[in-house]
Amino acid sequence: MEENRRIFGHMPDGTPVEELTLRALGPEDQQYACKIITYGGAVRSLIVPDRDGNPVDVVLGFDTLEDYRAQSKYIGALVGRYANRIGGAKFTLNGVEYPLAVNDGPNSLHGGDVGFDKQVWTVEDFGGSSVTLSLVSPDMQEGYPGTLSVRVTYTLSDGGLAIDYRARCDRDTVFNPTNHSYFNLSGHHSGPVAGQYIRVKAGYYTPTVPGSIPTGEIAPVDGTPMDLRRAQPIGEHIDDDFDQLAMAGGYDHNWVIDRWDGPMSCAAAAWSPDTGIGMSVLTSLPGVQFYAGNFVGGCPAGKGGAAYGDRCGFCLETQFFPDSPNRPEFPSCVLKAGEEYHSTTVYSFFTVDSAEKLDLL
Repeated sequence: MEENRRIFGHMPDGTPVEELTLRALGPEDQQYACKIITYGGAVRSLIVPDRDGNPVDVVLGFDTLEDYRAQSKYIGALVGRYANRIGGAKFTLNGVEYPLAVNDGPNSLHGGDVGFDKQVWTVEDFGGSSVTLSLVSPDMQEGYPGTLSVRVTYTLSDGGLAIDYRARCDRDTVFNPTNHSYFNLSGHHSGPVAGQYIRVKAGYYTPTVPGSIPTGEIAPVDGTPMDLRRAQPIGEHIDDDFDQLAMAGGYDHNWVIDRWDGPMSCAAAAWSPDTGIGMSVLTSLPGVQFYAGNFVGGCPAGKGGAAYGDRCGFCLETQFFPDSPNRPEFPSCVLKAGEEYHSTTVYSFFTVDSAEKLDLL
């Protein structure tokens, strides 16, 4: 196979799974590298320079396909058709009720039993710094109407990783893809992220009932531990006596991005005092799920035998709001037949000497 492209493993039916390595050069020839596997379209590693120019792998991942197939945490994967939860594992569209897989209590999570994360994507185009993957989801797969054709392009640059999503369907459907990478800006093997800093540019969030289904309220963060508008350590308030945190075991909520109206905007930022690596998240979508990895424990050993325990990585999943198909008051996730879905998310990396710099983004 060509350079930077190899067989990562084989599915039980013999289907090969590939690994593709993207590379880019930054200032002073600092190297950025990203490995994508076609199983789940997952980001397996993402190497960026620290404050001293040393390479740091900032995402959780595994060394074998078998470990990816054994884990249930969606690590690094593209998820869909519908990222996050749909309450009661059903929704109604155009007067028709569509039952879905029940795989998270009474609800449906991340596309069902065999979502995008458990399928092998096709490589459509591959260059030195970019790869386009495609997938066709047949009509009624996991209960969703319409034959859906999806293309996702990962592009690595000296500033970070851009993910571009495009899709069309032959019937009206609901669609909400995201990427489920777990970040640890001190290095994937470095343990809990409690001391790393987080900022979410959102004055409102969507409270939930037990099971993480939104109540429908768009609630202000003022005066609560959900107020992350100023950079603070992830662990500073995560265990506060606050019902929303208690129900979810910590941060695992959707924030309503400030001033969202369709174009790209900065949703969140994070920083590690250990490495000086900062990350901003830009998106064209209205929400971001900040998940502090409360239940990562129980995974197979990570890359190089790293132990991944609870809160050893955090997710910033750009998205439509959870349960949007059942919440007409939320921004619409309906994809009309023949229309194109298009969204972009960029994880941009830099080095800074203090968390206060995040508040300037």
